[in-house]
Amino acid sequence: MSSGNAKLWGGRFAESTSALVEKFSESVSFDSRLYRQDIRGSQAHARMLAKVGVLGTEDAERIVAGLDAILERIESGQFEWSEKLEDVHMNIEARLTEDIGDAGKRLHTGRSRNDQVATDLRLYVRDVIDDLAELIGRLEGALLDLAEREADTVMPGFTHLQIAQPVTFGHHMLAWREQILRDRSRLLDCRKRLNLLPLGSAALAGTVYPIDRHYTAGLLGFDGVTENSLDTVSDRDFAIEFCAAAGLILVHLSRWSEELILWSTPMFGFVDLPDRFCTGSSIMPQKKNPDVPELVRGKTGRVIGNLQALLVLMKGQPLAYNRDNQEDKPPLFDTVDTVSMCLQVYAEMVPHIAVKRDNCRAAAAKGFSTATDLADYLVKKGLPFRDAHHAVGSAVGYAAQKGCDLSELSLEELRQFSPLVEKDVYERITLEGSLNARNHYGATAPAQVRAAIARARAARGA
Repeated sequence: MSSGNAKLWGGRFAESTSALVEKFSESVSFDSRLYRQDIRGSQAHARMLAKVGVLGTEDAERIVAGLDAILERIESGQFEWSEKLEDVHMNIEARLTEDIGDAGKRLHTGRSRNDQVATDLRLYVRDVIDDLAELIGRLEGALLDLAEREADTVMPGFTHLQIAQPVTFGHHMLAWREQILRDRSRLLDCRKRLNLLPLGSAALAGTVYPIDRHYTAGLLGFDGVTENSLDTVSDRDFAIEFCAAAGLILVHLSRWSEELILWSTPMFGFVDLPDRFCTGSSIMPQKKNPDVPELVRGKTGRVIGNLQALLVLMKGQPLAYNRDNQEDKPPLFDTVDTVSMCLQVYAEMVPHIAVKRDNCRAAAAKGFSTATDLADYLVKKGLPFRDAHHAVGSAVGYAAQKGCDLSELSLEELRQFSPLVEKDVYERITLEGSLNARNHYGATAPAQVRAAIARARAARGA
C-alpha cells in the first residue's frame, strides 16, 4: 500500500487526494466555528465509552484533558487548522492523537463523522437559539420602554398606507413587540424538536458497541435521543426550520425598517433616528440617511435566500448521509451572523428613537381619521350602519371641499348629513375622543396601552 495518503480514512486508498480536490472539498474554512460543540460532544462520547467499558477510564480522562487543552489553544489563537485534514472533526482528532498518542485514536470508537456532525450542528443551533432568545428579550425590553414613553402620543394608523384611524405610538410599538415575541416562540419550538441526541446513529445503521445513548444525552443536555439512525444522519430539517424562523425575524425587522425609513423622512417627520445609526451623503451635505434600517431591510433578502438554499440542498437527497450536506453550513452560519447582528443593532437603536409628537399628532388630524368614530356615533343613535357609512362619506366629501377636518365642521354643518348629530359628537370625533373610546383589552386607548405594558413587564418578571 502506498504511504502517500495520510488521511485518517486513507487505508482504502492507493494514492493521495489531488490538491485541487482537497481545496474543493475542504470545509474546515467554515466549519471550524463548530469547535466548541465538537469538543463538548467528543468529551461526552469518551465519558460514555468509559462508562460502558469500551474505553479505559485512564484513556477517557486523557481524551477529556487533551480536548480541554485543544479548546484552550483554539480560543487563544494558537491552533493551526489544516485544509488537508478536511474539517473541524478531523483537525481536532488528529491534533488530539498527536498530543496524547493512541488514546486519541480510540475516541472515534462507536461513532461516525455522520452522527458527529449531526450532533455538533444540533448543539450549535441550540446554543444559537438561546443567544437569539436573549437578544430578543433585550429588544422587547427596549420596545416596552419606548411604548411606555409614548403611551399618549397620537399618531395615524394606516391601512393601504393611507390614514385610517388614530392610534398611539405606544400601541404601534406594542404591535412590533407581538411580532418579535412570536418569533422567539418559533425559535423555542424549533429548539424542542432539535434537542435530541444523534450520537449512536454512527454512519447510518447504529453501532455494534454497547453504547448508552441516554447517558450521553444527559451529559450534553439533550431531552432524549433520536429514534431512527437513518433519519438522524441524513436530515437537516432542524437547520431549515431554524432558518425559516430566522427569516421571519428579519421579515418583521424589515417591515419595521420600512416604517422607520418612511417616518424619518421630512414628508412624515414622525421620528428622528440617532446620528450614530445614520450616515451622510458624499455630495449632498444636508442628507441624513437611515442606513441601519436600510441595511436590515436589505439583509433580509440574504436570509430568505439562505432558507431557499437549504431547501434546495435537501430536496433531492436519498437516505442516508450525502456529502451535499457539507453545504448546509455556509447558509446556516450566514443566517446566524446576520440575524444576530440585526437584532443587536435594533436593540441598541430603539431606546434612542426620538418621537416627534407634534408631527405625529398633526398627521393624525389629516385624512379624516375619525370618520369611523362619527359613523359609530350615528349607529349608537339608532341609524343603521350602512346609512351611517353613507352619511359620513358625504360629510367627508363636504369637509374635503372646505379643506378642513370633520371636527372643524360646525354642528349645523354636520346636521346636514344626519339630524341625529348633537353637541356630544365632538367628544367622539376628536383624536383623544377616538383613542379613549377604544378602551378594551388589546386596543389603542392609552389606558389599555399602559395595561398591556404592565402585563408584559409582569410576564418578563420585571
